[in-house]
Amino acid sequence: PQAPQAITTGGEMSRVLLLLALCAALASAIPAVHKRGETGADALKDADTYFARQDTNEDVRALEDFQARHSDQMARNALPCETDPVLKLQCASVSRAARMHGRKFKVADEVESNQLFDEPYRPEDSRHFDVAQSSTFIPQASQTFDLNYADGSHLRGFSGVDQVYMGDYKATSPFGVITDCNSPDFNGVDGILGFGLPKPGSDLPTPVLFAMTDAENKDTNAADLKRKFSFFSTDDAAEVQLGGYDPQTAAGTMWYTPALATDDFIVGATSLKFGDSHSTAVELLQFKSTAQKNLGAPSIMDSGTSCLVIPADNMQGQLANIPWDDFAKHWKKGRSFWLEVGQKTWEIPFSSWYLAETDQTCVQPSPAGMQGLLVGDVFFREYIVEFDMTGARPIIGIAPLNKAYNLVNQNVLASFEINKAPKSKLTLLKGSEVMYPAEHSEVLTQVDRIPIVNKKGTQY
Repeated sequence: PQAPQAITTGGEMSRVLLLLALCAALASAIPAVHKRGETGADALKDADTYFARQDTNEDVRALEDFQARHSDQMARNALPCETDPVLKLQCASVSRAARMHGRKFKVADEVESNQLFDEPYRPEDSRHFDVAQSSTFIPQASQTFDLNYADGSHLRGFSGVDQVYMGDYKATSPFGVITDCNSPDFNGVDGILGFGLPKPGSDLPTPVLFAMTDAENKDTNAADLKRKFSFFSTDDAAEVQLGGYDPQTAAGTMWYTPALATDDFIVGATSLKFGDSHSTAVELLQFKSTAQKNLGAPSIMDSGTSCLVIPADNMQGQLANIPWDDFAKHWKKGRSFWLEVGQKTWEIPFSSWYLAETDQTCVQPSPAGMQGLLVGDVFFREYIVEFDMTGARPIIGIAPLNKAYNLVNQNVLASFEINKAPKSKLTLLKGSEVMYPAEHSEVLTQVDRIPIVNKKGTQY
């Protein structure tokens, strides 16, 4: 094997640095570049440099292949992403884009570089999983995976089972052993920690949070841990919270909305404005029909995507405009985005979508074939987002981030009276885009706060 890697070791546990990606895929740092003044026209150059682009026809064919392979999932008659004829393909396209496009940025010393990789992958920079050091490791060599990304990078390997430690919890859990990698994004990194939902028919191991909270797993101390987590970031740190969220993290009410799909964190963006103020901002999502606006554009809440990715076309005629073109036309420093989800408006200020350290715009046009948005780390720097997977349908909670909150520098397990999602109300929505405030609970809930290394706000 060229580069054997894994999330963890059994026996004597070695601590590893992991890339945190909600959908179990790659997130990579935008490298430091020379300072320069940027204009709206330059924003497209940023995107062309960092965003892995493919030929339009190839993307469309690949999307059609994806739809064919997942026809059984798309045929379910339960949720908007599975019942609405137009929304089916749109939801599938943003799910695919999140895994294939959204999180991958080319590594370059200069903004103008268009090379695939400007530096090689250096396996000696990573700490590797030595199977000889674990008496409990069980290889599953017949269960292999081969992940290929739009920028030419790949990950290959097989599954294994061992004792996995995360925060204050441990369990016997499956994980992927990476044996072949070519991406410099992994220089100094030991693996990927995925908090996404299991995918039916996927070759990838069960996500670790699901394995740890599996009621049938006899070898876990996390059986009582709620199957949910929260994530947020600051300019130089980040934190993941298992089991819910610390109320001190939020500066206001946590508002909840059900996902539009059972297997992804998709919400409907009914409006996206950009400007100096909400009242004077230009609308970037100009829906042609009321029915489409009611559900909105499928949008994945994904910390594995660095930037905000917006449609670069009219979403197959659903929009009367091209959002990316309007954004580039009105680009100006100091302006904000206003994202509407569930009839609630969430501001993304200039300080979050513009990377001051590298003097670059962290907003990108969608790849060909993607019909929706990817809401990346620019959002998680302003809000704490909770992902509740305790039911058959994921629930997403959003609350303003308390900027005075002191992030932990080591694992901290504590119990809180946590406000919870009003599931009785949310189950009646049947996919409508409405958010409800949290309901108070006097039941003590354990929350494990885990510190995360933050590299330039794009790699965790």
